[in-house]
Amino acid sequence: MQNLIFGTHKGLVASLRRPGGNCTGVSLLTTSLATKRLEILREVVPKGSVITILLNPNSASAQPQAEEVQKAARAIGQGVDILHAVNERDIETAFATIVQKQVGALIVGADPFFSSRIEQFVALAARYRIPAIYEWREFADAGGLMSYGSDRAEGYRQVGIYAGRILKGDKPADLPVVQSTKVEFVLNLKTARALGLTIPLPLLGRADEVIE
Repeated sequence: MQNLIFGTHKGLVASLRRPGGNCTGVSLLTTSLATKRLEILREVVPKGSVITILLNPNSASAQPQAEEVQKAARAIGQGVDILHAVNERDIETAFATIVQKQVGALIVGADPFFSSRIEQFVALAARYRIPAIYEWREFADAGGLMSYGSDRAEGYRQVGIYAGRILKGDKPADLPVVQSTKVEFVLNLKTARALGLTIPLPLLGRADEVIE
């Protein structure tokens, strides 16, 4: 019996509606939010600046994220550069490349490995003064500029509800995978000031939380 949070359900269940087998859980939005991160980042960097998206090529979500961002960028005439990283050294190299190319801002792709390197990302972005947006709020809490991603607390709450139902006798295969649609936008205003950025008031107003 399993009750899990999935970043993507590919290969784990037959479908969200009818998972089958003995597995169900909660699916969080990941790849589909890459375009929104691009839109948010464009509001705080000068027009004409190239934006880089950093992806882990070993991740199944890397290609979909790249395609989503490139499609959105073409539609609005935004220059986008793609870099890859699969380990800590690659992350360091990616930031050096960003500085060399004078890239205007960075989107850190949704990826479990990247999420395990929060302190490294935040430190490098601060050192090189690179505006960056991340997937999880933990990045913004640690000093990152912005995060836009699924509300994991809500996902865990849904998992708890399902765990209770299964303990009371419901079969996992009969419970559709819940698609959690609640997202949160967290903005670290202290970091914005350190980077010399002026955050537009409309963007401030849309933030679910502003860290000062």
